[in-house]
Amino acid sequence: MSKDSGSLADRLRWARERAFVGRSEEIAVFRRALAGEADAAAVIYVHGPGGVGKSTLLRRFADESRDAGRPVVEVNGRLVDPSPAGFESETAGSPVDAVLLIDAFEHCQGLEMWLYERFLPSLPQQTLVVVAGREGPSPSWTSQLAWSELLAVVPLGDLDPSDAERLLELRAVAPAVRAQVLAFAGGHPLALSLAASVAADGYGARWAPTPDVLTFLLSQLVGEVPTQVHRLALEVAAHAMTTTEGLLRAVVGEDRGAEMFTWLRRLPVADWGRQGMFLHDLVSDAIDTDLRWRDPQGYEEMHRRVGHHLLEQARTASPAAAMVAIRELSYIKRYGSMGSYFQMRREGDFHEDTLRPGDHDAVRRLIVQAEGPESAAIVDFWLERQPEAFWIYRETVTGEPVAFMTWLRLSEPRADETAADPVLAQMWEHVGRTSPLRAGEHAMLARFFIYPPAYYEISPVLHLMQLRVCADWIRSAGLAWSFIISPYPRLWEQLMEHLGHEAATALDWPNGHTYTLFACDWRTTPLSIWFDRTQPGGLTDEASTPTTGAPTATLTRAEFDAAVRDALRDWHREDAIAASPLCRARMVTIQPGYVAEHAAQMLRELLTDAVDSLSVDPREAKLHRVLATTYFHRVPNQMIAAERLSLPYSTYRRHRQRGLERVCELLWKRETAERSLPVSHL
Repeated sequence: MSKDSGSLADRLRWARERAFVGRSEEIAVFRRALAGEADAAAVIYVHGPGGVGKSTLLRRFADESRDAGRPVVEVNGRLVDPSPAGFESETAGSPVDAVLLIDAFEHCQGLEMWLYERFLPSLPQQTLVVVAGREGPSPSWTSQLAWSELLAVVPLGDLDPSDAERLLELRAVAPAVRAQVLAFAGGHPLALSLAASVAADGYGARWAPTPDVLTFLLSQLVGEVPTQVHRLALEVAAHAMTTTEGLLRAVVGEDRGAEMFTWLRRLPVADWGRQGMFLHDLVSDAIDTDLRWRDPQGYEEMHRRVGHHLLEQARTASPAAAMVAIRELSYIKRYGSMGSYFQMRREGDFHEDTLRPGDHDAVRRLIVQAEGPESAAIVDFWLERQPEAFWIYRETVTGEPVAFMTWLRLSEPRADETAADPVLAQMWEHVGRTSPLRAGEHAMLARFFIYPPAYYEISPVLHLMQLRVCADWIRSAGLAWSFIISPYPRLWEQLMEHLGHEAATALDWPNGHTYTLFACDWRTTPLSIWFDRTQPGGLTDEASTPTTGAPTATLTRAEFDAAVRDALRDWHREDAIAASPLCRARMVTIQPGYVAEHAAQMLRELLTDAVDSLSVDPREAKLHRVLATTYFHRVPNQMIAAERLSLPYSTYRRHRQRGLERVCELLWKRETAERSLPVSHL
């Protein structure tokens, strides 16, 4: 095939073939299976360490499959929802003679037993499957007699010296430099490629095979990016689970997003799937760590922009797509002072499901095992009263329930409920004493997190429960209060404080535990600045603390209300907003990560969310429309605003006045709170 013939796809194929070296034995195994030879495997399992070339080999398999006229279905374990339903949705509708290529399987390794016991046997006989991951197949799979003739296990190691030399030659590394590169990288394909990226111009530095060499090479690679915008795009790709054009537009700007995405895709350390582009894990870790050390403030700003984009996706997407965004929000929390709560290295062993009719006995068994008969009576009550509040967590292999969460939605106290559940009684007492619900609002209570093998401890199952809770914090309209229960407050209090949930009540229980209820009033905290309040923190393990000593303006209530009215009037004037005394008000300066340069933006978001909060109560929706039209929609004057709203001017003025009073009231409550009040989960 000539590089100048055919389509762009043909040219890309030519470039891949030209750059591919070695792996002749692995390709021979695949070709026998593709040809359907009598003794060939039906499933090929390729495994090896990161950067050894598994993805490159699978791309070669894909090319050969298409040459043979076989349809190719590609699944990336990094991007798939790690549950049977999520995996099956990726392969739904595959032709019977498809070649199914499953890459990065280590990211959903918990699905392995389900894969070989249920999924693979359900495929048509003509389907050829290749699985590639860092871990080899489990002995329980390879030892099964039924699989002995159908499974080919292919360990992938370094390139042999001649192939490694050939790779450097193809990358145009000068002969005088190749010996130094080979002395460092050996036959490791990723290390060879990275070294070639900085050595192709004849760079003659001597490398020593020490653990920090890869980081050094990456810093050289980052140093050669064309502009600061390219550098920022690379850092975003290293930080996020997946990178899309939309994410890049949100971080680097609308006019450069598409250009940066195209540039990133061309990097030798980049790969992509249906959800977006991503860098190799080793590359991502090195670039992300380097930025955090080199430019902590720049790192936090990039993290904030990435988080806000994902937060907006989580708020507006369909339920299934929203959970993907929630998982990606959780992923970018893997570093910093809260990292230990979010680093789930293995997924897929368990998955979330709704309560089914046959699950009640299992739920009762789990609660008796974990807490005893007193709690079981309460679970029975809620199974009858609010079965939709139960989420079941099943073992992927067997489908059996191993855990459950009870996530109650409550709009008013009811005598029979408070009599049946003492925790609920304490919750309503706290709400009534502190800040009662208004019309259209509700509270949510995480009443039970039951997984007996790791009772209220950090675990993959509890992580799934956290994602569900976080989704409702972000997406539930009218949420006023949320409550989280734990018998181990010391284990969770750092995370709860980080998420703005304060210890509210404590209840002794017959099983010997004292259950602490952590509470958050969401009406005092705009969701739009939630992520700013949960920055990842520094490289140390010390918990981040709010900035102290920020210049704070002390305003009387009258001065505060006047400043709110002026700021709304000047909402579109950046210079006027920046000059507002509210930029130095406590409600702004108490925010974690506060710096004066961001004060105007934070104030504008506080004003916007205070106005938007009025839309929750149907009785105040008209006030929201009047304020939004008057201050956010750039109407020339109030008379035109009244006309646009089809209101008599006297009615318009009355609604505007009442709306301003409510916004001032909400913001004053925030200004005078004892401490900064939270936002949400990550």
